[in-house]
Amino acid sequence: MSEEELTNEIDQTNPIIEEERAPLSEIILMFVVAGTILVLDLVTKLLIESNLLVNESIIPIESIASFFKITHVRNTGAAFGLFPGGSQVIIVVAIIVSVAIIIYNLRLPAHHTLYRVALGLQLGGALGNLLSRIRIGHVTDFLDFGPWPVSNIADISIVCGVILLGYLMLFEQKAEKQEEEETAPAESPESQQTESGEDSSMLWND
Repeated sequence: MSEEELTNEIDQTNPIIEEERAPLSEIILMFVVAGTILVLDLVTKLLIESNLLVNESIIPIESIASFFKITHVRNTGAAFGLFPGGSQVIIVVAIIVSVAIIIYNLRLPAHHTLYRVALGLQLGGALGNLLSRIRIGHVTDFLDFGPWPVSNIADISIVCGVILLGYLMLFEQKAEKQEEEETAPAESPESQQTESGEDSSMLWND
């Protein structure tokens, strides 16, 4: 058998499954989600900055005042007030993360809609807080949920995106493992009988 024939035979027995390239509509989906979060985050921050003094609070619903209120807080750190005073470093990190998300979205194959929604939530949140740091030098937080640090739409969006992405990855991993178990060749009765016969004969010989 020639080398070319051998190569063709290997290719036939081990076909390479090419992933379907995502259409433009799927790629754009992530940017639509990110843009929606970005606009919503910017509008709410501008409303808070225009109508509330720093550290001033309002209670929109009296019955849940102990659980939720709106408090105007200036945050120079990361999401939920982490790493205060690190705006410059956080800006660089946010730019790197945003570029990485965009590249990942472009390389993601077709039929990964929820993945793109998760990426859009993260990108929108990252850009929302990044815009605030560039615009006024800090992030405006206002969602005050009980004992949790005061946050904003961008923070919530990032958390939801991370949770959704983690769930999708775990679900996909579980599905792949189940598929491998189902496609694994089962032991034939003949082989089981042969093995049991060999074992019994070994016992008699002993």
